[in-house]
Amino acid sequence: MINNIIEGIEQYKKEFYDISIYIGENPELGHEEFKACAALTELLNKHDFIVETGTCSLPTAFTATYDSGKEGPVIGFMAEYDALPEVGHACGHNLIGTMSVAAGIGLSKVLNEIGGKIIVYGTPAEETKGGKVTMAETGIFSELDVAMMVHPLDNYIKSGSSLAMDAIQFEFFGKSAHAAASPHKGINALDAVIQTFNSINALRQHVTSDARIHGVITEGGKAANVVPDYAVAQFYVRAAKRSYVNELVEKVKKCAEGAALQTGAKITVSNYEFSYDDMMTNNTLSEVFTKKLTSLGVREEEIFDQRDGSGSLDMGNVSQVVPSIHPYIKICNEAYACHTHEFREAAMTKQAREAMILGAKSMALTGLEVLTNKELLQQIKDEFKQQR
Repeated sequence: MINNIIEGIEQYKKEFYDISIYIGENPELGHEEFKACAALTELLNKHDFIVETGTCSLPTAFTATYDSGKEGPVIGFMAEYDALPEVGHACGHNLIGTMSVAAGIGLSKVLNEIGGKIIVYGTPAEETKGGKVTMAETGIFSELDVAMMVHPLDNYIKSGSSLAMDAIQFEFFGKSAHAAASPHKGINALDAVIQTFNSINALRQHVTSDARIHGVITEGGKAANVVPDYAVAQFYVRAAKRSYVNELVEKVKKCAEGAALQTGAKITVSNYEFSYDDMMTNNTLSEVFTKKLTSLGVREEEIFDQRDGSGSLDMGNVSQVVPSIHPYIKICNEAYACHTHEFREAAMTKQAREAMILGAKSMALTGLEVLTNKELLQQIKDEFKQQR
């Protein structure tokens, strides 16, 4: 069966290569990934997956199911395919989406023999308003026994953690006035923003070491001789656990509310992006993936444990409802950071495409292990219950 999966992926390798190149050359922002969605679903449909688009009322989301008709576990693969503004696929989502589709197709070649079900989820807009957040909230992942995806990077890194995150926006409404002739008649909304930053800077002395609070001023006035009557600040509030983010957000809000009281401005608070939960790796499942990766030729010493996660992923929301992994696979030899022009170019190389196929094989073989090893599946589920 292992050989059937590997050969199945190898047989269609050129198609997988072509789609990753096509998506990479046609970058689309979150919830606008119509070309990518069409290309991936067309290929899945060709391999006898039942495809539904517009999942959870998200126009570029999809659900592709291959059901053996026999009882067995349900394996989920997460496909991402949105690009970043200005730098395109500088996070390698052209590889991620194709990799998950390839893994699903490869595993489907043996599913009728062993039973169970495969679902490939097209999850748009990971970079901003994460599709997985909406999908997780609807309960669509509840039928899964495990969920997987693999992210490109400059090294092989085991699935680890990520930071929970809230995106908070503060709008301040003041009163305009001539800054020289009648400043006493104005209420300075920009001052409220600046006071908010000062208060948050003081708060940083009294947060745990895993917490991160960083922000920008998106509106701050139009002319130096006019008291700004409108100003806006946006912040990301992050921490290792969702519970602490919730606590910290309340403190950040008090900083902004205090600034509004000090200046006399009115304030409106909102979330400008979806909230991401922390990634909760299932270590039992992760170790299976690592073993499959080494069985395909990667040396153990090449695979690193992840340091504490510093970014935020909507895969974290999936991991809170189903045992999940989010490992990283090496696509380049240089230490390029994600979200850079250099990483975008690296994600379009032959080395990256070969790594994509390696990741697809490793996920598919991990899925096979879960499908055929009842004791392993129980261990995965037991760990998940303990983590919660």
